[in-house]
Order: sequence, then structure tokens, then C-alpha cells
Amino acid sequence: MQERVKKVLNILCERYPILAGQAEAIAKAFALVCDSFKTGGRLYLCGNGGSAADCEHIAGELLKSFKKARPLPAAYADKLKADGVDGETLCAYLESGLPTISLCGHTAFATAYMNDKNPDFVFAQQVNVWGQAGDVLLALSTSGNSKNCIYAAKVAKAKDMHVVFLGGGTGGKLREIADVSILAPETETFKVQELHLPIYHCLCSMLEEEFF
Repeated sequence: MQERVKKVLNILCERYPILAGQAEAIAKAFALVCDSFKTGGRLYLCGNGGSAADCEHIAGELLKSFKKARPLPAAYADKLKADGVDGETLCAYLESGLPTISLCGHTAFATAYMNDKNPDFVFAQQVNVWGQAGDVLLALSTSGNSKNCIYAAKVAKAKDMHVVFLGGGTGGKLREIADVSILAPETETFKVQELHLPIYHCLCSMLEEEFF
């Protein structure tokens, strides 16, 4: 891990001493996601309620600039600029990102699937279709016992994906499945979620430092 990436993690632990015990797990999660992106993989996100909102939040931080500028690769920018004015305009507004997909959206699919099949498998079906070996699934569940996240994690493992779990308390069933578990040291849902935000902001910042 590069020094500037370590610095981001150290700052998290300084600002939130309660999370210092999770530094090793955060570093391992970073390494899994980093390796996946470097080999052409994708990051998938799933969660319910507030955790679903967190999934959208994480995707937003990774698909566009978070704290740093993310210029387009020069060769790609040159191809765009060859189109003239529109190409120049595209280069002025587009920026690089990291391939991240929240499984909590896709309303037409999700409502159809939950109505026709079973809501517990709505994330698993998407992992089943999109997931590839080497991809990473980041499952957010404050209890670690959300059925739809558990099923998604099991499908991910069967597809030779890595599973990172962001939870709380003792981790529940997802802790038994995940390759890496980051557990906020709280048990009440809202308190766990309050600590999830600085954790995933830290991960997003670490990834941005690594790639941009």
C-alpha cells in the first residue's frame, strides 16, 4: 500500500478512534477491490433501506471525482477531440471513474422480479447475470442477516468473486461468508450506519489515491 493511501486510513483512525480496530479489515477490503479494478473487474453493491442509500452514495463517489481530479486517459481524449466541437465539449465534462454498480436501483427489473419471483433473490439474480470471477461484491447489512444480501454473497462466491461485508456488532451470517468483514463496533442500526459512512468514504478516498 502506497504511503498516501496509508495516510487516508490513518486519518480515519485518528478522527474516529472507535474504528481503529477495523483498520486491518479496511486495508484488506481495499486490496481486494483494488486488485479487481486493476484486472478489469467491477465492484457491485447491495443493501437495504439506509444501506441501499449508502450503496448509491458509494457508487456516486467512485463513478466520478470524489476529492481529486480524474482526467481522461490522453489517447482516449484525443479520439474524442477528433470529433471536433462536440469532442472538445465531451472532454471538458467527462472524467475517469471506477466501474461500480449499485444493485439497489434498476427499478423496472427489481419490481418485476420481486413480483414474479421472490424479493429475497433480487440481488442474487443480478450477481448471477453480471458477476464475473475476480469481481467484488460489497454487501452492507447492519445485522449481517439480511437474506437478500446473504443470497447475493453466496452466488458471488460460487462465481469466484470476492465478498466484502460492511456490518456491525458480531457480524451475523454474512461474516461467515465474506472474505473480509468490516464491523462497526455498535449494535443499534442507526449507530452502525453512522459509522459506515466514514468507513466507506475512507475506502473511496483510498481507491482514488491509488488510481488517480
